[in-house]
Amino acid sequence: MNVRYDDVVNAQKTQDDVIRKTSLTFSDTFTQLTGSIVYLKNEFEQKTGSFKLRGAYYKIKTLSETERKNGVVAASAGNHGQGVAYASAMEKIKCTIVMPKNASPAKVAATRGYGATVVLEGKNYEESWAKAQEIAKTTGATVIHAFDDPQIIAAQGVIGLEIIEQLPDVDEIYVPIGGGGLASGVLTAVKAKNPNVKIIGVQSKSFPSMKNS
Repeated sequence: MNVRYDDVVNAQKTQDDVIRKTSLTFSDTFTQLTGSIVYLKNEFEQKTGSFKLRGAYYKIKTLSETERKNGVVAASAGNHGQGVAYASAMEKIKCTIVMPKNASPAKVAATRGYGATVVLEGKNYEESWAKAQEIAKTTGATVIHAFDDPQIIAAQGVIGLEIIEQLPDVDEIYVPIGGGGLASGVLTAVKAKNPNVKIIGVQSKSFPSMKNS
């Protein structure tokens, strides 16, 4: 998979009223705690409360007419599913989200509230993912992966472009890592604009999959 700076720029051009350019605000608390000047990129300002909407919306915007007619399916425990559901509603595309049976009731309700059909399947994400693939095979729906997709990565990389625009003299950017889509996109965008900016990925000690890899 090859995602370039131009791909991130193209993703930025597709942003409209659905995707917000989120604010970058100075944090007095974290500045005092760390001894460094700290700003926060407020992705909670997106409609679904998460950066995941960026990738989901761009991916769905780039679907072919045939893919649109067949609908989309995704596996998610919450934020990605809400992003895909909301983006699908905006584009009037049929959407199915497979969620683990132990998913947060609030997130299940929110996903349904955006118009998606929610299927509760499996004890964990892996089992939900298997069900999503099964649905895709039987219905022809396009699978919207949470991170392993060039459009998803490119759209999330727009966050990096926004940070550079909002804080041109930034020295370091700390990015949370789950699957790595956000970090990959931000890295691609920021390093193309300023290779001197240091990108640091942050991952839970309990699940250090990226560090171990």
